[in-house]
Amino acid sequence: MHYQRNFYEIRSNQEIFKDICKELNHVGYYRLPFQDTSKIKAHATKITQKNIIIVGIGGSILGTKAIYTFLKTSRAFQKKLIFLDTIDPLEVNYLLGEIKLEDSHFIVISKSGDTIEPISLFKYLDIKIDLDKSNLTIITGKDSLLDLFSQRNDINCFYIDENVGGRFSVFSPVGLLPLASVGVDIDALLDGCKEIFDGFFDQKNHYEHIIKKARFLVENKSRFTNNIVFSYSSIFKEFNSWYIQLWAESLGKINSNGTRQGLTPIALLGPDDQHSFLQLIIDGVRNKTVTFIKVKNLKDKSIIPHNNSSRKIGLDFIEKISFNDLINMQADSTYEAIIQQKDIPCDLITLESVDERNIAMLMYRFQLIVSCIGAFLQINTYNQPAVELGKDILKSKLKK
Repeated sequence: MHYQRNFYEIRSNQEIFKDICKELNHVGYYRLPFQDTSKIKAHATKITQKNIIIVGIGGSILGTKAIYTFLKTSRAFQKKLIFLDTIDPLEVNYLLGEIKLEDSHFIVISKSGDTIEPISLFKYLDIKIDLDKSNLTIITGKDSLLDLFSQRNDINCFYIDENVGGRFSVFSPVGLLPLASVGVDIDALLDGCKEIFDGFFDQKNHYEHIIKKARFLVENKSRFTNNIVFSYSSIFKEFNSWYIQLWAESLGKINSNGTRQGLTPIALLGPDDQHSFLQLIIDGVRNKTVTFIKVKNLKDKSIIPHNNSSRKIGLDFIEKISFNDLINMQADSTYEAIIQQKDIPCDLITLESVDERNIAMLMYRFQLIVSCIGAFLQINTYNQPAVELGKDILKSKLKK
């Protein structure tokens, strides 16, 4: 008798936790909250230009975008982060035309040192402006082509550890250096990460939430194939993009038994997408989970004013309500509408305020959930062979 199988057993939570603890020895992102930030902060203070232009793609840039976009509308940053993460010539030249290149510092990021998009942009910038140690910083892997370039030209260079993948790199110099250069408190970011780390690995307050959610998603992956993040506030726009990459690139894999795995990320912004996608969630096929994210205190006291009695606009019942309360009431109402369906799995994450600690806690929590899901699925969460295949094909075409 010959027996083969293409299914796998979902192991216990404790077994998965033991696997994650073993990953502490070789997966670099877990330990990033405990790094020494003194060199990063010292270099950031030397960047005096008004515009900080980050040249990168994908994981080298999305996490930084997420944190900066979350914070910038409630902060009076004296400098501006600009993200050059496209090779669309129309967008590139539009962005460069909007700023003074002479008052700009360029941070070129590529772990491999030979990623087509950022190197193409780097070459283009090199003919637009004289780049040297006064206006250029490199972030890359040790001994990469960019590292060798920085050594030959005496350019400041920060390293991405070999065991830190791009989509898990936001709390490395990849994110910390540009964020520190505009005034973000990077130590507060890392403190937020530490809070999640300690709660999870001490198996206290965050452990149950993370491990149980990961297990539910894996046990029900054939039924609930689409995982929606419904974020209430435009400050989450880039976080949503970061989540899509983290989820898709980490979890779309072939597992140890040769079966194809994956959960499809969908990112929505409230209240905008209440007027479109909510219809599909409630009356459409029951193949979705929904995670709502909102902020208790948006640090804005704007209210809907009382309407002059001679100007009948209507909806008097919304007057004197703050926009902060209104958007949270919309989030709560949509959440309750989903709950009433009784067959759409959903959860709600409420951040206390718009600050470094809260966004870091949210992002580190998502990283841990992805790691746990990957362990349950028995996949390599940290590689991206399909993405590399596309890169290899492109390089072969360009060389011809």
